[in-house]
Amino acid sequence: MGVRRLQMIFLLLFFCFVGYCHSEFAPKYTFLKQATEAPPVSYYDYIIIGGGTAGCPLAATLSQKFSVLLLERGGSPYGNSNITNLASFADTLADVSPTSASQRFVSEDGVINARARVLGGGSCLNAGFYTRASPDYVRRAGWNDGRLVNESYSWVERLVAFQPPMLQWQSAVRDGLLEAGVTPFNGFTYDHIYGTKVGGTIFDRNGHRHTAADLLSYANPSRLTVLLRATASKILWNLKGRRKPAANGVLFKDETGRWKRAYVKRGGEITLSAGAMGSPQLLMLSGVGPKADLEKKGIKVVVDQPMVGKGMSDNPMNAIFVPSPTPVETSLIQVVGITRFGTYIEAASGQFFAGSAGGGGGRGSSAEAPAARDFGIFSPQTGQLSTVPPKQRTPEAIERAVKAMNKLDQSAFRGGFILEKVLGPLSTGHLELKTLNPDDNPSVTFNYFSDPLDLRRCVQGIKTIEKVIQTKSFNKFRYPFISIEALLNMTVSFPVNLLPKHKNDSKDLEQFCKDTVMTIWHYHGGCQVGRVVDGDYRVIGVDGLRVIDGSTFYFSPGTNPQATVMMLGRYMGVKILNEKVHGR
Repeated sequence: MGVRRLQMIFLLLFFCFVGYCHSEFAPKYTFLKQATEAPPVSYYDYIIIGGGTAGCPLAATLSQKFSVLLLERGGSPYGNSNITNLASFADTLADVSPTSASQRFVSEDGVINARARVLGGGSCLNAGFYTRASPDYVRRAGWNDGRLVNESYSWVERLVAFQPPMLQWQSAVRDGLLEAGVTPFNGFTYDHIYGTKVGGTIFDRNGHRHTAADLLSYANPSRLTVLLRATASKILWNLKGRRKPAANGVLFKDETGRWKRAYVKRGGEITLSAGAMGSPQLLMLSGVGPKADLEKKGIKVVVDQPMVGKGMSDNPMNAIFVPSPTPVETSLIQVVGITRFGTYIEAASGQFFAGSAGGGGGRGSSAEAPAARDFGIFSPQTGQLSTVPPKQRTPEAIERAVKAMNKLDQSAFRGGFILEKVLGPLSTGHLELKTLNPDDNPSVTFNYFSDPLDLRRCVQGIKTIEKVIQTKSFNKFRYPFISIEALLNMTVSFPVNLLPKHKNDSKDLEQFCKDTVMTIWHYHGGCQVGRVVDGDYRVIGVDGLRVIDGSTFYFSPGTNPQATVMMLGRYMGVKILNEKVHGR
């Protein structure tokens, strides 16, 4: 075989072994417990509902001086290779089992989406891109302590952010963006700057994901309790002799269905960090929301708050699939083109588009199982069967589609996607309760492209992608005989959503945008600042309750929000500690 080849095999085996150790063994978090271990009643200085992208850094920070309970409805990300390994990115999204880290939902618009159900939240499911918000966004958000904002970003980055390796596909996208006019080149940076840049990633050099759960290593383990599989049902209120209702506890159940209560001590607070779906949902289940809607569901109204669940937005994402005549590396988002007309251009690539070798998506997938053919988020494995009539979108139909895909020649899976995401967006919708069960998804409508500016931006973004594909820099990764129109038609044929398709999609880019719209999991709103919470994230109309997560945003920060959501958890944790020190 040759000495050099044997050395390479040894190195690969070594890195695989290191990866196995990293993904299979959790940090020594002594505070991590199952909710079944919790007593029937407990007391803490602070209770945080949602151990996600904001909840973990918030809990770690508050635990420096106070007792903190963090309730997470999902399990641990550690030991789950689908979460940890870059090459298994699509498998968690495809896993629809009751204990999956990803809980699928379909918006009323017909776009398939996912909400996190795991410690670490959305940072366990996403494509890993790490980039800060712009200074203008920070100013508009009211984060007035600029030094603390930067320190909070740095606090996060020390543990979870890395510079990605720039291989051939991503380098071609970078150079193609510059050749297409998305200039200047800003090198590797976390900062939000017009032009093309290489951003950060939460995947390290071995392709292992580092999530918001890793930030719990900053915690004081003697003051923090994290309960897994703890589903919060509602917030408990103190209503006696008070001008305003005061949040004083949480009712939650463990995975066996046993109900438990946790209360805050005098002067303590409860924070909702359950995300843009979970936080407005839990507010409404707790009696804070539009009065008429709550009364229809038989919920006792604590505060008539008509703006809870309003202002829901999801950044529309559209992409073009580019088959490659030459092999490409497996890569998620590493490069971004930040345009001046309001879209962000990014790309992903790989032999199986980050589908795992196991192909099953479950925790017990075998490393020796045959390779599954997978187009990642474009695949029937994620349930996206737009070409099948609604009543026929069954598990059996998905299985047939998967089998058909597995019969395709391997070359059909070689290539990647160049995508654009609309800034903002300006189009908004709303969220409503379907049931009184906190485990159930609420109903959400995003109204994609209802604002014409969002649609115009999408068209400009698609035109920019077309330019990138036709650049000299990208020649190596494109079949010269496949036209742009053919690429558009090929992309339309993918089962990306539940919307009907039109014959003129490749000629009418507005129709292409509408018909191929997808999520990039950056939905936000529902508990926005100035509408539901004040500038310090306190819920208006009640005492002792805050919301700190992406539900408070009017617009998604930066090109990708996770860095800023983690920063916000740390930022507000420090602000709350300072309030206590100064007696405010």
